[in-house]
Amino acid sequence: MSESIIEIKNVNKWFGDFQVLKDINLEVQAKQKIVVCGPSGSGKSTLIRCINRLEEHQQGNIIVDGNELNENTKNIEAIRAEVGMVFQQFNLFPHLSILDNCTLAPIWVKKMPKKDAEELAMQQLEKVQIADQAVKFPGQLSGGQQQRCAIARALCMQPKIMLFDEPTSALDPEMIKEVLDAMVNLANAGMTMIVVTHEMGFAKEVADEVIFMDEGMIVEKAKTKEFFDNPKSDRTKLFLSQIL
Repeated sequence: MSESIIEIKNVNKWFGDFQVLKDINLEVQAKQKIVVCGPSGSGKSTLIRCINRLEEHQQGNIIVDGNELNENTKNIEAIRAEVGMVFQQFNLFPHLSILDNCTLAPIWVKKMPKKDAEELAMQQLEKVQIADQAVKFPGQLSGGQQQRCAIARALCMQPKIMLFDEPTSALDPEMIKEVLDAMVNLANAGMTMIVVTHEMGFAKEVADEVIFMDEGMIVEKAKTKEFFDNPKSDRTKLFLSQIL
């Protein structure tokens, strides 16, 4: 088996007295696609937010591409440069054009010349099929287009890993497919991905493994076909019966 690009070992996290992650263990190989599902409040979003230190874990180890996430800010910066993230809300700067939203981080963080950053941004916008919207502002785009812009913006940092936190949950139903299609293309191109989602059709098409979380724990983790055809835990069976 190839080297793990993400290793999560015995990770625990609390918000005050409430334990939100309980003894999480997970390994992700390069180019692997993992879908994380589960009810609201099960710790899914917190787990992926710990991978790029948007949330701090209190116990255990998280190692991303050989860098351990700890108090060392250099490590955190190194990891964030390699890990792209797409949120439920698009978090685009409303006063900047789509192109400028995409070039901001490469220019400021990676010190890329503006011309190169714009070239890269146009390539990524092309990939998610909104290159024709580059000069518009976020408010002029549909929700689906804005989310595809958010994906392109993350890709402009040329990450090795992409994290998606329920990327379609804020979208109208007819816009979900265009965002999922962009994610499928990204998966097919070999990107390492961890996706928190309730879109089970996407999970069946793209995921190598599916993880089911409940009450801060990984209840079940299995290859995708096995997960849907033969879930082991009663809790997983109940969840799938309600969502499928």
